[in-house]
Amino acid sequence: MEKTEPTILSKPRLHPRRLRWRGTLCLRLVTIALLMTGGDLRGEGLDFLLREDGRLRGNAKAPVTLIEYSDFTCGFCQKWFKETWPRIQAKYVDTGKVRFSYRDYPRAFQGPGLDGALASRCAGEQNRYWAMHDELWGDRRLGAEDLQRHAKAIKLDLPVFSKCMREERHTDDIFRDRAEGTILGFRGTPGFVLFRTDSSEKDPPVVIPGAFPFEVFEEQIDRLLGEGSKGNR
Repeated sequence: MEKTEPTILSKPRLHPRRLRWRGTLCLRLVTIALLMTGGDLRGEGLDFLLREDGRLRGNAKAPVTLIEYSDFTCGFCQKWFKETWPRIQAKYVDTGKVRFSYRDYPRAFQGPGLDGALASRCAGEQNRYWAMHDELWGDRRLGAEDLQRHAKAIKLDLPVFSKCMREERHTDDIFRDRAEGTILGFRGTPGFVLFRTDSSEKDPPVVIPGAFPFEVFEEQIDRLLGEGSKGNR
């Protein structure tokens, strides 16, 4: 991924039912170079990385956080989910070392990528977010009938799910995720950010722009865990 100079980015203001991007406020674009120089995540521009919205796997107090920005239509994202994620989950998430968060980055402003993001969030209203997340990555079939089939497979209340999908009330939040991914420098999917959960450690966040193999994540996670251990001595 190429580094870009800081610039002005229009913030999306969305139609209450579907996406219309209108520049009403300006956000400062934080470049990858700035991310790699360190700094407190609670400082101006990066505090959204610490936002809690319930989409969290693992121990909430795990020392390292991994965030994925992704699109349910993305083939490389599915490959990462099937090949790399299970190894990260087994070695780091299930052992309490890493907590994992998913953020939406639909590559198109309408269509199946957005529909998949809406479906996962609507499932989340019934406390089945991760069940739908995993179900969608199983086959990436995202038509209207397919989404109903997925909802039935994970035992959702179908009328409640259908009403949520029709109302599209999560659209603004989905595109907020996407705008924040753009701030980080992502222009495609998947994109990942790794950082010490306790931002006071001053370790710089690590941006991984793509579906890299497990060993890349392992190296960076172990480095962050090692630095954290030294800082606590």
